[in-house]
Amino acid sequence: MKHHSGLVEVVTGSMFCGKTEEMIRRLRRATIAKQNVEVFKPAIDNRYHTIKVVSHSGSDFDAIPIKKASDILEKYSKDTTVIGIDEAQFLDDELIDIVNKLAEKGIRVIVGGLDTDFRGEPFGPMPILISQAEKVDKLHAICMVCGELASRTQRLVDGKPAHFDDPVVIVGANELYEARCRAHHSVPRD
Repeated sequence: MKHHSGLVEVVTGSMFCGKTEEMIRRLRRATIAKQNVEVFKPAIDNRYHTIKVVSHSGSDFDAIPIKKASDILEKYSKDTTVIGIDEAQFLDDELIDIVNKLAEKGIRVIVGGLDTDFRGEPFGPMPILISQAEKVDKLHAICMVCGELASRTQRLVDGKPAHFDDPVVIVGANELYEARCRAHHSVPRD
């Protein structure tokens, strides 16, 4: 089934908020509706599987690993009507133009990714994708310190907050990261 017009949907928030779970839910519904679905993920994200998008709770969906955003244009099938892109914060800024071009071709593009890095700063192409999308859902996790809504990702090194000058990209899960609220998110600078 072809869409009348393309659109961009972004599912964002901190780690452990359910972004990938929500994206998989939307992709499954599109499959039930007999739409042609393809999913892409950065090859760097091999935490759970190399050719599947996998949520922290274990839901999964077949995916094509890519090294750079332009790989999407080379690898997607021309009869695809829905494209999912997980962990988009790890892709280069060319993703912004690619996502918009796909939507202009009538494709529904569902993008999942962190809106901010462990420092609390905008992450990769996500801020621009959020501002240009037709639909944006910002999900929240639960703060691991106080139980309030969490909107931040806390990186931990030996159980303590990572330093501001530490590398931005370190792929990991609950062994390196926690969800935190604004009050309990800490990024030491000294």
